[in-house]
Amino acid sequence: MLPIDTTAAQNIALSPEVQNDAEVALVHAELLRLDPTGNRFAVVLRDTIDQLLNGEVTGRYDWKTLFKTEKTHAGTLVEINLQREFRFTDGLIMDYRIAGIEVDCKYSQKFGSWMIPPEAVGHLCLLVWADDYKSQWSSGLFRVRQEWLNPGGNRDSKLTVAAEHRRDKIMWLWRDAKLPENVLLHMRPQDRDAVFASKYGQQRLNELFRRVQQRPIGRNVVRTVAQQKDYMKRVRGNGGSRSALRPEGILIMGDYDSHRAVAVQLGLQAPREGEFVSVRVARAMPHHHGPSCSLDGHEWVVAGENDPVETAPALPAHTFIS
Repeated sequence: MLPIDTTAAQNIALSPEVQNDAEVALVHAELLRLDPTGNRFAVVLRDTIDQLLNGEVTGRYDWKTLFKTEKTHAGTLVEINLQREFRFTDGLIMDYRIAGIEVDCKYSQKFGSWMIPPEAVGHLCLLVWADDYKSQWSSGLFRVRQEWLNPGGNRDSKLTVAAEHRRDKIMWLWRDAKLPENVLLHMRPQDRDAVFASKYGQQRLNELFRRVQQRPIGRNVVRTVAQQKDYMKRVRGNGGSRSALRPEGILIMGDYDSHRAVAVQLGLQAPREGEFVSVRVARAMPHHHGPSCSLDGHEWVVAGENDPVETAPALPAHTFIS
């Protein structure tokens, strides 16, 4: 899987207490060793949000449509899914042991609203935030000290990090990194309405790939639009969107190495694992400039608005992503 376009957080204004905290440094180093690009972390967050939305069954794509109890459950799912992905050891007191150190995990969809229990005072917290509307996420390490907290004002006496300490008391791993896009949430409303206009899953998928081009479309988006158990079959050839849209000049590339190579040659982002990218193509002509790829004995380019519609070439045989 290719790394998401993001850079590690810069911790240039940390307080001396954090800079000299050996346990914070050890856990920070271990997490960056496990996930130097942040890609694995971002995918866990994307998949967890999609797990809550459960689009295949509910058709939902918007966090606001979740029930209150589902939103409350988000933190538990993030905790579980991160442990499953990174195989953290169970903690004796906190959620995990990372590099032999007890670490609690706290997630919030609203930045700064991590709810920290009194028993976490003195321990490390892995603070996680993700916002589907901003397509951003952050994660950092915080030593829970009473003087750096707001007093608990709820029935569980849970605490929050005081705003003035979020800058210099949290050692960020990733700050405002790119969350894989929730395509349905960020589509133009008229395009989204057109996608969901049909009562048939196959027609909805065809419309999705027509209207969302040159952008990665994740498997969960396909599942939500199709709302059928055989949703992946609905994308492929032999009656799926790939064959249905070929007469319109549209290629749908998946996460196979051969398909990814075509996307790169056309100047597009290569699909990551579980992603698709659609694009209308045209035979390369003298007036075309820019990237091209060779398929079916001809050179092809990304079609412009004025290029006539012609049947797209066949994609190369499937070779799975390495």
